[in-house]
Amino acid sequence: MWKTINNGNQAGAYWTEGQGKAVMLIHGFGEDHSVWEHQTAFLRMYNRVLVPDLPGTGQSPLTDNLSIESMAEFVYAILVAEGISQVTMIGHSMGGYVTLAFAEKYPHLLEGFGLFSSTARPDSEEKKEARRKSIRMMEQYGSEAFLRQTLPGMFSESFRNKQPARVENFVNNALSAGKESLIAYYEAMIARPDRTAVLRESKVPILFFVGKDDAAVPPDSVLEQVTLPATASIHIFEQVGHMGLLEVYEESNLILHHFIAFCQRTV
Repeated sequence: MWKTINNGNQAGAYWTEGQGKAVMLIHGFGEDHSVWEHQTAFLRMYNRVLVPDLPGTGQSPLTDNLSIESMAEFVYAILVAEGISQVTMIGHSMGGYVTLAFAEKYPHLLEGFGLFSSTARPDSEEKKEARRKSIRMMEQYGSEAFLRQTLPGMFSESFRNKQPARVENFVNNALSAGKESLIAYYEAMIARPDRTAVLRESKVPILFFVGKDDAAVPPDSVLEQVTLPATASIHIFEQVGHMGLLEVYEESNLILHHFIAFCQRTV
């Protein structure tokens, strides 16, 4: 069921279904809530699942001065509107950055959280320059050419060869994202700080999902972080790229289900 919030500072929409303890799934760049469709369909049998469209995506309008922190406040506003005081939060890619910002400010609200093909480290200078180059490309040529060039590489070569129609469907869905939103997301990601301290100081379990063929978030950089938390659940997949939630969705569903259940038992 679709719901909306508008508290004067934050406005937007989110999908919710299921019963039980709360789980929030946060999408990444070039995605919307539907990227989690397989996980939502599975987890709703066990949990109350909330899946927002982040500001600037889908049914949520772009807000001024968008930042990773302001998106974390949007997520917080949803929990307040729903009367939720404890949640397990999973973020994919940019959604992981939002999850970390939320964990930094509202650790007491978390039963656990997950970085799904994401990282606590900031962009390197090389990565920042690559994002700035992409922003210039979108400003000059529009977002469609950029998305068609970039998004297929988010999948492993193996998956692209075996499932070209699913890759094309993902790219076509992303084309609905506005250029202004995509640029705002890139600027927000460039500006985000190092949040490895959030991992180190966490008192709740943290999940890491790593695709060995992930070109967007290099596996080696993530593996350096998995020893920082006191309790970590680590999953590494061969021949999986940045989009493991689609590439190996059945395995992802089970991983998330077991992690969520573990978090809720350890609170």
